[in-house]
Amino acid sequence: MMPLGITRKHPEILAGLLIAGALAWWWTAERMAGMGAAPGTSLGTLGWFTGSWVVMMAAMMLPSLAPTLAAYATASDGRVRWFLFTCGYLLLWAAAGVVAYGAFELGKSLIGAALAWHAGGRWVSGGVLAAAAAYQFSPAKRACLARCRGQLLERSGRGALAMGVRSGGWCLGCSWGLMAALFALGVMSITWMVVIAGLVALEKAGPWRSSARLVGATVLALLALGIFVAPAHVPGFVLPGSPTAMHGMMKAMG
Repeated sequence: MMPLGITRKHPEILAGLLIAGALAWWWTAERMAGMGAAPGTSLGTLGWFTGSWVVMMAAMMLPSLAPTLAAYATASDGRVRWFLFTCGYLLLWAAAGVVAYGAFELGKSLIGAALAWHAGGRWVSGGVLAAAAAYQFSPAKRACLARCRGQLLERSGRGALAMGVRSGGWCLGCSWGLMAALFALGVMSITWMVVIAGLVALEKAGPWRSSARLVGATVLALLALGIFVAPAHVPGFVLPGSPTAMHGMMKAMG
């Protein structure tokens, strides 16, 4: 387990990541204000989405990266290396965003009618949430989360950028289900970004790893049940086709 106390050796790293995360949250809130927050909302162009996604990942993931980055800094030296490590980490998440964008657009072009909310969209969203809840208990989740929380002590000879990409890969392995849940709930929704970011931070930096996974699974399972049974009554959920969703779509287009 990664001791949170290791950040005390490098308070500048914790402060820097918190400041970067706060700025990313501010930018995201300004950029996404009033936009469509319902599942299935258009992601825009690839360039726009990729830039927005990277900032979103900086907002959601950088604060909980502090213990890992502090451990790396303890085993190395030089602020430039810390910066390159963080760049590598975000580079991995940028690549994951491009893949997610491609899958989303391909699904819309091939079976868009079947994915409409009044058709199968409701069941797809709920199914994704249920699958994400189940993944919380999988061996792959446990293994990746253990590596995310473990200190980077091996001397592999990799550069800072490569180590950042590697760390991002372990993080993706334990968090991809939560990110899929974000798409199912509305990837442009600040509300769900906050919820998912909180679950990620609890898992990666909280004191109780198993309990954190259980909390995440419970939240996701309850959301899945709510969307299956009564989506209009799920707190914070923007129902596709509702006046709120239509207003967001109009703002995004104009």
